[in-house]
Amino acid sequence: MMRPQLASALQAARSASRGFATASPVTSAARNHKVVVIGGGTAGLAISHQLLRSGRFVKDDIAVVDPAIWHHYQPGWTLVGGGVKTREQLRQPLHGLIDPKLKFYNESVGTFSPEENYITLGNSNKINYDHLVVAPGITLDFGSIKGLSEALAAPDSSVSTVYSYDTCANVFPSIEKLQKGSAIFTQPAGVIKCAGAPQKIMWLALDYWKKAGLYNPSNPAASPIKISFATGTPTMFGVPKYSAKLEELRKERGVEGLFQHDLISIEGKKATFARPNGESSVTRDFDLLHVVPKMGPHGFVKNSTLANSAGYVDVDDATTRHKKYSNVWSAGDASSLPTSKTAAAVTAEAPVLVQNLLRSIDGKEPDAAYDGYTSCPLTTEYGKVLLAEFKYGGVPKETFGNWFGIDQAIPRKEFYQLKKHFFPWVYYESMVSGKWGGPKGWL
Repeated sequence: MMRPQLASALQAARSASRGFATASPVTSAARNHKVVVIGGGTAGLAISHQLLRSGRFVKDDIAVVDPAIWHHYQPGWTLVGGGVKTREQLRQPLHGLIDPKLKFYNESVGTFSPEENYITLGNSNKINYDHLVVAPGITLDFGSIKGLSEALAAPDSSVSTVYSYDTCANVFPSIEKLQKGSAIFTQPAGVIKCAGAPQKIMWLALDYWKKAGLYNPSNPAASPIKISFATGTPTMFGVPKYSAKLEELRKERGVEGLFQHDLISIEGKKATFARPNGESSVTRDFDLLHVVPKMGPHGFVKNSTLANSAGYVDVDDATTRHKKYSNVWSAGDASSLPTSKTAAAVTAEAPVLVQNLLRSIDGKEPDAAYDGYTSCPLTTEYGKVLLAEFKYGGVPKETFGNWFGIDQAIPRKEFYQLKKHFFPWVYYESMVSGKWGGPKGWL
């Protein structure tokens, strides 16, 4: 029997992450704005506040649209899964993060009408704009894996995931509970948030079991627990430099690599994986299964004229401006920008978008260019992080490498302190208020 609260949460998550399918009344009759920003997540807040800080706008010139009650620091959910933080430490009420000079519509989005420069809210009200920024993030598709929702909601389940607020707190108890058997950690093929997270939690679990005497990396065959990483991709990571180091760690620690194994169904304690090129599917028994669901664009984006064939907002890779509508912009996970979908990417995308949007208001062409910068602070054990930083083409762009000549492919305790303490602090203190530029420091 499912836990009622979790079952309800998973059902809601199927249709929309952060609740974009919900509806609530809009109280203001004034619905004309110079800029409308869709999304109160990382990208939406950073962009709207950077625009406000430009000094070019007065109260209610900029509107933010998002139906969410809470804003989550999602990069921290891996640490929740590792027993290091609580999920409650990593969220704040969304309305408290939005400057009073911004008009906040706590409402869902119905449709876009870019030819007429307005959007329709979920309650059928219309909002007119001069410029539109589309940054609602992406949604988790729990239904993409048969049996996943039921497995996550089952009492004392051995299936868990760090990829949602409602489930991340169940991960560490399942790690603590396992004394012997097969532990499988999965990663789907296709686009997901933070492509390093599926193995971050695996490395933390391995380290926990090692310290508990349940796993010996030097002799995994004789260990009570066996660990497998089943990924729909052909390698450990998409950037060759970091992938090589992670593959080295995988072999050193005796983790079985199941490459191009894409989880498609869960039944009892059996997991079935699709294989490429017409190969037969593979079914594996498990005693612990950490799952990453497939992800994709929200329906109201995917089904609009703003989207490309994959369903993402179709913008120029450098300027973040829409390829068809010159007054539409996008950044963050919802955009078509061909880089990893991380909060770190937003630190570099947002200033480019803001500068180019302001130039467009002045009748000038965009002159700022985004180079694809993104980052993944990848925990390899408790107390150490491999700090992957790279740009378009999988080319490393390392902050500390440039400053101090440090090889960031080597896991370091200093990087772990950044992930555990500094990044969450600077996120809420400076990034969502439009004052943080990532590697460039404070704006």
